[in-house]
Amino acid sequence: MMLEQVSKTKVFGGWLQQFNHQSKVNNCTMRFAIYLPPQAATQKVPVLYWLSGLTCTDENVMQKSGIQRVAAELGIAIVAPDTSPRGSHVADDPEASYDFGLGAGFYVNATQAPFKPHYQMYSYIVDELPALIEAEFNVTQTRSISGHSMGGHGAITIGLKNSLRYQSISAFSPICNPINCPWGQKAFNGYLGADQTSWAEYDSCELIKKTDAKIPMLVDQGCADNFLAEQLQTESLKAAANIKQYPLTLRMQEGYDHSYYFISSFIEDHLRFHAKYLIK
Repeated sequence: MMLEQVSKTKVFGGWLQQFNHQSKVNNCTMRFAIYLPPQAATQKVPVLYWLSGLTCTDENVMQKSGIQRVAAELGIAIVAPDTSPRGSHVADDPEASYDFGLGAGFYVNATQAPFKPHYQMYSYIVDELPALIEAEFNVTQTRSISGHSMGGHGAITIGLKNSLRYQSISAFSPICNPINCPWGQKAFNGYLGADQTSWAEYDSCELIKKTDAKIPMLVDQGCADNFLAEQLQTESLKAAANIKQYPLTLRMQEGYDHSYYFISSFIEDHLRFHAKYLIK
């Protein structure tokens, strides 16, 4: 698969790079960022996949979180894909809202027109992108997954549905119960259609209730997050985990909001959490 390098910058002894490639599942050009720690110059390293939130791209976590410092220390590669397909030929929300269409792929495989030909973000994250990363870079097949907001939803649902592919899961401010919140209902109706039985396959709370997997999970949620009650519904995730006795560590962080200031405050904790399972 052909890679087109967009940028390359040295950070904490490693290399942060951006690439474009032609995605077969999304039928468009996709961009991702990868941070290779200094250890990758001489040995294969494990990978943490980071999924970003609404309106974001691969750049948000790489530019705002400070994630590279600890990744360089621990010897973990970070891969950050885009949040949706892009291009003039890719369907968008006709109302051009921020929470649907371009920049808001919700990490599902769309089944509805006109989104189905391009919005196959679940398959892109689970299958196509890791195959590319493992073929082209000095990394192992040992993976964990994390994300923020819409990306937190993606990280948890993908991790739960693919328990043999990921060692650990973490999230900041995840959309925990999308079948019962306005963001999720809008996205799922548009991408998956009106039949709500298909929605549960992309809902963290519903997946925890029926999973037998016990992948370690860390979730941080800011108590001052404006989206907490209506959109994120963290208490629903906690309740589902309690019923199933799922190994969830949920930390409610007093005073913190939904921003990357919050993420940068606790990103080191998340990397060290994942390192316990990525580095044997």
